[in-house]
Amino acid sequence: MAISIVMPALELTQETGKLVAWRKKEGERVAKGEPLLEVETDKAVVEIEAPAEGILAGIRAREGAVIPVGQTIAWIVMPGESAPADGAVPSSESQAATIEPPTPEPGTRVPKEAGSSATKISPKARRLAQERAVDISKVLGSGAEGEILASDILAAAGSRGTAAAPPAPAAGSVVSLGSIGRLMAERTAQSWTTVPHFFAAREVDAGPLMEAREQLAAKIEKSHGVRLTHTDLLTALLARALARHPRMNASWSAEGPRLNPQVNVALAIAVEDGVVAPVIHNADAAALGEIAGLRRDLIERARANKLRLADISGATFTISNLGMYHVDAFTAIINPPQAGILAVGQIADRVVPVNGRPGIRPMVTLTLSCDHRVVDGARAAEFLNDLADSIREAKTRLR
Repeated sequence: MAISIVMPALELTQETGKLVAWRKKEGERVAKGEPLLEVETDKAVVEIEAPAEGILAGIRAREGAVIPVGQTIAWIVMPGESAPADGAVPSSESQAATIEPPTPEPGTRVPKEAGSSATKISPKARRLAQERAVDISKVLGSGAEGEILASDILAAAGSRGTAAAPPAPAAGSVVSLGSIGRLMAERTAQSWTTVPHFFAAREVDAGPLMEAREQLAAKIEKSHGVRLTHTDLLTALLARALARHPRMNASWSAEGPRLNPQVNVALAIAVEDGVVAPVIHNADAAALGEIAGLRRDLIERARANKLRLADISGATFTISNLGMYHVDAFTAIINPPQAGILAVGQIADRVVPVNGRPGIRPMVTLTLSCDHRVVDGARAAEFLNDLADSIREAKTRLR
């Protein structure tokens, strides 16, 4: 029996979705649960998994098409079965001419079906190819099954002397935002104008945190094959503190503050088009090595536009760390309906009192943004004090 593939509703108010890429070709066998297509949402480009095993047939939506939610875009059929012959191909958001594969230059390796709509290429690589005017039909992909990756496009551009960033927009021109950038602009403006923010900050001695990282790094790398970062340690300590302060882990609703049953910490990650916030679910119960592995995986997939719907859903709190950009302190805008977001600055040596005398210690500034409808100043201070104590005791709390 044929199973229809429809444009999914990935957001509560979503009416349409943009088909970014098919991960399988017409007539290819698919397994249940493997990536089938990529859909652009307001938050990220999300991989959609195949709902059943069979043969992909009757593809009715081109890459780049904007499709109403619930409309059939393809079918999964059994071998020998035909897809129902109803429906039409939706028009593309910006109709593009079919790319005809040019005659390859001498010595150029051309992948199978190069230049056709079936060429496997990541969304980021496709954007880079357009920006740098790289002909994808002449690029040999280094990814799985010959998929063209961003690194392949950069290498191809570099081989002809165009690896530099594209020219800066002319003065007075309007910078074009992708869907993630547009959503970030809309949601931050809405949050800032509708959520009653207030802020609390603490400067904390990060020496114990650095010592804990040095103590645990080799063990985590050996057991999980991942480099331990200060963000991993902070995420673990933050999640456990949230579990002890349920109002800080709550969400605002029409009925009032709603206590969340899980502690799901989102990590603000910079990507090409803006910022995304994939989620580490049940972070308070996760081992440090597990958090580190998930963090690395989420960052890699976020920057490759390979996040799944589950990766960006269910966050109850967000952490944003700009320490790697040498920012001392900043305030962050809350992601509604979450009650707060923690902004983390760089760890830097500062002169502070040490046993009654001036001393130099590695200090970090934590700035907590809170929704005053959910959390009052006293609760925010108690939470921040608890987190500061956790950092000072990191060597014992993170064994």
